[in-house]
Amino acid sequence: MRIVNKKEADLLAAIQGGFPLTSRPFQEIGREIGLSEADVIASLADLTQSGIIKRIGIIVRHRELGFKANAMVVWDIPDNMVTVIGRRVGEMDFVTLCYRRRRSLPRWPYNLYCMIHGRERSEVLENLATLESCCGLEEVSKQVLFSQRRFKQQGAGYFPKRVSSNQFASK
Repeated sequence: MRIVNKKEADLLAAIQGGFPLTSRPFQEIGREIGLSEADVIASLADLTQSGIIKRIGIIVRHRELGFKANAMVVWDIPDNMVTVIGRRVGEMDFVTLCYRRRRSLPRWPYNLYCMIHGRERSEVLENLATLESCCGLEEVSKQVLFSQRRFKQQGAGYFPKRVSSNQFASK
């Protein structure tokens, strides 16, 4: 992995707390650190391409949006079907997350995970029934794990709050 330069370090420090909620977040970030909007976009693309940033995503604080019932549904899907079934599950508009994980036999036979959010438990269970029917999963072994509490949600932290420019090599 390569070493970031001062401009990239400033950019990483600026984004680690989240993007500003404006119509032009890259422009706003650039204004804060002395770069143009185009430079911010190009630098983020370069940092992503070089593997320093794995991805840029969003963290939705679903409870604040009124979604108080949240369930992780775990499925025991035959390995030769998990990719196809996973794609179908992930296409459902009420599924916010869907991914495959390795089983941990004999205690944990599940290999497909999906998250369903709802305003009430009954809404989540209705959506689950729809998912099972649409994807042919009525007879597949599963567990429905409703959230009991929420832990702190945050993005990646690259640097301490204050960054000294002499910590980073120049290009």
